[in-house]
Amino acid sequence: MDLLYYMRLVRRGWLFLLLSLSIAVGAALVVTSNTPPEYDATTTMLFSSYDKEGSLSPAYQAGALSQGVQSYASLLTSRRLVSRITTGEDVERLQANITAEPVPGTVLLRAKVSDHDPARAALLANSLGSEFSRMIDQIERSTPDSRPAVKVTIVDRAEVPEEPVSPRPVVNFAIAVLIALLVAFSSLVVRDRLDTTVKTSEALQQASKSSVLGVIGYERDARRHPLIVRSNRRSSRSEAYRSLRTNLQFIGVDKQPKSLVVTSCLPSDGKSSTSANLAITLAQAGWRVILVDGDLRRPRIPDYLGIEGSMGLTDVLIEKARLADVIQTWGQPCLSVLPSGQIPPNPSELLGSQGMRSLLAQLTSDYDMVILDAPPLLPVTDAVALAAICDGTLLVARYGKTRREQVARATELLSSINARLLGTVLNFAPAKHGHYYGYGYEAEVKTPVSA
Repeated sequence: MDLLYYMRLVRRGWLFLLLSLSIAVGAALVVTSNTPPEYDATTTMLFSSYDKEGSLSPAYQAGALSQGVQSYASLLTSRRLVSRITTGEDVERLQANITAEPVPGTVLLRAKVSDHDPARAALLANSLGSEFSRMIDQIERSTPDSRPAVKVTIVDRAEVPEEPVSPRPVVNFAIAVLIALLVAFSSLVVRDRLDTTVKTSEALQQASKSSVLGVIGYERDARRHPLIVRSNRRSSRSEAYRSLRTNLQFIGVDKQPKSLVVTSCLPSDGKSSTSANLAITLAQAGWRVILVDGDLRRPRIPDYLGIEGSMGLTDVLIEKARLADVIQTWGQPCLSVLPSGQIPPNPSELLGSQGMRSLLAQLTSDYDMVILDAPPLLPVTDAVALAAICDGTLLVARYGKTRREQVARATELLSSINARLLGTVLNFAPAKHGHYYGYGYEAEVKTPVSA
């Protein structure tokens, strides 16, 4: 994973990042507004000792005393001292709000008291310093009438603080933004690493071990207008199918396929619209093309083309109708269409029968290209039966839905029957996919297109 990967990840997930930042800022605002202000008041005390002549000397001249300042600091939070300046439940609360900080290398001791009321914080800090000085005076006397060994002097009395030490809005917002970005970005990375759906041409090529012959873009209007003849002939959508047509010609230089099965891993991947539009594109190039609806379970070709589909392939296979009587002509230039006919109880047996082989042989002799729209590979075996008797197979994968393991499984099924996988098509790709990658061909995308 390089910098470009992270940049693309941020670009794809910018809305999630923005939402996370909004939530974090809102939470920081709520926390800050509901946190009562806290004020710190500090008093500073100096420790002194008596020398041999009986006069006071600064404690920094007495090394032993300097090392003992830490011990005196612990007395500041003792219950004995705190109970002298407050009573009841406030003793424990005040103990938790007192901080003793010895100044390193000196005999100075700072006592800090925190409170929601600035005046009270200063009052408590000064009272604490005064009572602490009296306590040390009592403790450091060997007898009630003797001179104390250590004297505590208040050198800096606490003043009423003007600014609260908490909450700190800027710090709160900065921490919230940092945590939000870290959590959101980590979520994007984890989600992307765990996501095995096909989202790039490279991923599809690696999973299928075959060339990506076309990338068909997504368009919101695709459900109402699935065919390219309903749109501008110069649109990106039309160019995508012309690119697919050209790539099929390149892929079959040595052995041009005359029968092509178009299938997918799972339903709703757009294999029927791909079959119909590819057939239309080939017919526009002057090919004699027949589109066969080989999906005998959920036929979609009649709905796409707006033709009658009650009589068709199944009727020919059971010898209920003649082939010439059920083939229909559609559009201009003319495209021959063989609907599926009635839905049979045994689709797999019909498609793998000798009658289907004979019918396919007849169609390949009469037309330049026979395109068969087949059911998905993984749920049923119909497409496998057709792929075994056709010259090639085109596998359609849906962007962001088809998983790499599903593509690999479909490829294994085709390989197990020695079917020829000509290539794959990435369908429903978003406009930001950038370019349509083909087999030795590349066409730039300028507007969103559809499957």
